[in-house]
Amino acid sequence: MPVAADTYRILTYNTGLSRDGPGLLVRDLLKDEPDPDLLRIAELRPDVAVLQNVDFDHDQVAVKLIQKRLRTLGHEMPHAFTARPNTGIDSGFDLDRNGKLGQPRDMLGYGRFAGQGGMLLLSRFPLADDVIDLSGLLWRDEEPTTLPKENYFSEGALGVLPLHSVAAWDVGIRMPGGPLRVLMSHASTPVFDGPEDRNGLRNAAELQFWHRYIAQPHLRDMHLILAGTLNNDPIAGEGLKPPLINLLSHRGLQDPSPKRPDGQLETAQWASGLALRVDYILPSPHLGVRAAGIEQAPFTERGTRHFPVWIDVAWQ
Repeated sequence: MPVAADTYRILTYNTGLSRDGPGLLVRDLLKDEPDPDLLRIAELRPDVAVLQNVDFDHDQVAVKLIQKRLRTLGHEMPHAFTARPNTGIDSGFDLDRNGKLGQPRDMLGYGRFAGQGGMLLLSRFPLADDVIDLSGLLWRDEEPTTLPKENYFSEGALGVLPLHSVAAWDVGIRMPGGPLRVLMSHASTPVFDGPEDRNGLRNAAELQFWHRYIAQPHLRDMHLILAGTLNNDPIAGEGLKPPLINLLSHRGLQDPSPKRPDGQLETAQWASGLALRVDYILPSPHLGVRAAGIEQAPFTERGTRHFPVWIDVAWQ
């Protein structure tokens, strides 16, 4: 699928590049077997790829192997950024109140091990030096009005619980058309909780954060893109809808509404048949959208339930 000479393709993809234990992704990438997610990325030939659900390791061995595999497939993306996510890092508190400590839902972000299901940015073009890692911001400091009521979280827990369940980054890229800011996010899944709605409220808080962040004066004239898994559909499924609707209608963003080949907007489909729009690429008005789509490729047995989402943009 070629990209016009004066446009650049941005892709976001919640991949299947996560495993049940540390080091298993590296093990699998070392095998001489094609990975369906990397095949899809290579076929779509993005200039920038915003990837979710990629296991993190401190030596970034997985990143180097992913880049090597893409290069072998004929699509080189030599520039990358990743950082330790909040997933799998023990909070030290019983966050789900089940009477047990140290379980996946007691982590700063859900995870069976530190770094499970992190994020990765790949680019054909060099990255700027001013990466801003927003992952450590505390929920109580950023969006206190969204916290569960009746003191669901103790003061100690609130002192360590980050707003972003996975990660949040603001990364600059030196594109040929000019600088581009890529705002990356993988928000909480607004399910798997109780009547306190702690995950639904955290999801809403993460979306409200981006609404406020993009409104900062220094970003108003920037070419930027908010991309990632926001884990909320404006109409269907769980999750508080007003924060998402407000973000989609933000004056600093435009919603290209990419569609699947069948004309639908849903970006993920589960075995139950439930299909939702949960993955987004939202460019600023300073970028002209030339094309947009959702690549509805067949699912694999161990792969993701999400589809790659892409847009082609030009500077204006």
